[in-house]
Amino acid sequence: MGNRLSKIATRTGDNGTTGLGDGSRTDKDSLRVHAMGDVDELNSQIGVLMCEDLPAVLKEELMSIQHDLFDMGGELCIPGYTLITDVQVARLDALLEKYNADLPPLKDFILPGGSRAASIAHVCRTVCRRAERAIVSLGRTEKINDAPRQYMNRLSDLLFVLSRVLNRYAGGCDVLWEKERKRDV
Repeated sequence: MGNRLSKIATRTGDNGTTGLGDGSRTDKDSLRVHAMGDVDELNSQIGVLMCEDLPAVLKEELMSIQHDLFDMGGELCIPGYTLITDVQVARLDALLEKYNADLPPLKDFILPGGSRAASIAHVCRTVCRRAERAIVSLGRTEKINDAPRQYMNRLSDLLFVLSRVLNRYAGGCDVLWEKERKRDV
């Protein structure tokens, strides 16, 4: 990894560029920086989710995901570098299987809501989808590894499943979309 910052106000970005982990500089609005920022935002939102009343094992799993997201930021920050692999993607697949096991099948769309923790998980899911889109856009213009894109795709699915799990943990259930509701026109 690059040098550790000993001071935060470096002023080197005052011209609208930022340093990457390989020492190169890029515009602060580049696709790479957008992807890094979206991953960072997701990690922060997961930190907010972890402030909620959650099962201890889920907090540990989310902490592991936070570490993966920090690794992903590092991979995105250093062009050509690999930190996210099939191992992390497979771990998310296992978590999806674990948490899906006890959920009833969905017959309708659900609304983002219910308990506070489930609602925050939905916010994390939408930020994750944005980060995934940013990584896809970056991959169309620069060579990047497949695993970060795959990881984000699985993670957004997991966050959706966790929102359902967290609603049940809080004693509630899914908030169903009422497609046949009366609409005020």
